[in-house]
Amino acid sequence: MIYIAWHLLYAHPLPEGHRFPMLKYELIPEQLLHEGTIQQSNLFSPVPAKEEEILLTHDKHYWKQLKDLTLSEKDQRRIGFPLNLQLIERELRIAQGTIDGVKFALTNGIAFNVAGGTHHAGSNWGEGFCLLNDQAIAANYLLNNKLSNRILIIDLDVHQGNGTAEIFKNESRVFTFSMHGDKNFPFRKEISDLDVALGDGMEDFEYLSLLTKNLEKAFEKAQPDFVFYLSGVDVLTTDKLGKLSLSKAACKKRDQIVIEACKAKNLPVQVSMGGGYSTDIKDIVDAHCNTYRLAFDLFT
Repeated sequence: MIYIAWHLLYAHPLPEGHRFPMLKYELIPEQLLHEGTIQQSNLFSPVPAKEEEILLTHDKHYWKQLKDLTLSEKDQRRIGFPLNLQLIERELRIAQGTIDGVKFALTNGIAFNVAGGTHHAGSNWGEGFCLLNDQAIAANYLLNNKLSNRILIIDLDVHQGNGTAEIFKNESRVFTFSMHGDKNFPFRKEISDLDVALGDGMEDFEYLSLLTKNLEKAFEKAQPDFVFYLSGVDVLTTDKLGKLSLSKAACKKRDQIVIEACKAKNLPVQVSMGGGYSTDIKDIVDAHCNTYRLAFDLFT
């Protein structure tokens, strides 16, 4: 059984101007159910994560400012929208969805979070629509509970996983691999264990060649027993913010390369969806759904 974290709250507590890209959180499971890729039994609704899990990753003062809604206006602008309690609950449910996902992945090989991929959140800051770093929180859950000894985080969102890199910069048990637009947000990059900077306009063949070469390098250096995969679809040529020129077929091949590699190495993998900002919501949803379709073909 492949389990997928999903909650209606994922999509709703955002200001009006930010709701369009969040529609995908409703449309992805609807499409997968409609086409028969998944059943209702594949979906689960996470509860909010506990404070003790958050504080394994995030600074205590930063977390207090979030939950008390006392973060400065400047810091809220850095995040991209004003705080409210429903938004904090959303982030806590996303984080728990990824924690639950790692438990399911350990048993079943792979698990998904329809949301997540909040990789711009650092230990003491939020940025780029990210408040709490779900995969970092789940990685620390694994380490703290001695469920994993070596973790690889594969971040193929078009934007660097700067928060993830900062959180684990002094943690040798977590290897961070980010393949991202060189001249894209965030404009001040952190240092991952393996960064691959991509030029504007990069197309399918060059991208997939770089991925194949560097993914194997990441596996060799990390020697992981657990993998996190951030599968943002903002690499598409149709994406308003991505600056790359990948076709939908290449985006699907990217996912295939990563997921097949994890399965071949018998490594459990948790997948969070990351970004996607194409003008047509159908392009976003279909590209994300391809990730699930591949996983269900390989693991069921």
